[in-house]
Amino acid sequence: MANALYPTFKQGLLNKEFDLDTDAIKATLSDAADYTYNAAHDFYGGGTPDVPAAAKVAESSALTSPTIASGVFDTADFAWITVSGDQSEQILLWDDTIVDDRLVAFYDTGMTGMPVTPNGGNINVTVNGSGWFAL
Repeated sequence: MANALYPTFKQGLLNKEFDLDTDAIKATLSDAADYTYNAAHDFYGGGTPDVPAAAKVAESSALTSPTIASGVFDTADFAWITVSGDQSEQILLWDDTIVDDRLVAFYDTGMTGMPVTPNGGNINVTVNGSGWFAL
């Protein structure tokens, strides 16, 4: 699979359901053995989540310093704190502000330092210099 924006997120942008510079956007370190991207997925959590608990190796706090400039969504670098669990190959972005935690983006290629095997320490993430994604 290649990196992708979830189709329901794109539809939600067109319907003005998301506000990326004020919503609580979070990042999850995920194990590919427990989660496979599916374009029909839309819920990270809530009543019927599309992402199983076993796939959620580490969740960030809300990403800070969100910016939108020239169609690019970006945030500050961040860290997952005291991470243990399965080797992880994926990052999922999701919106914790919207009911049932809507999925935003899926990343499994082109990430420096991935896959990563948690060892109980922090995992620092440097967001790509060109941001998370561009529209």
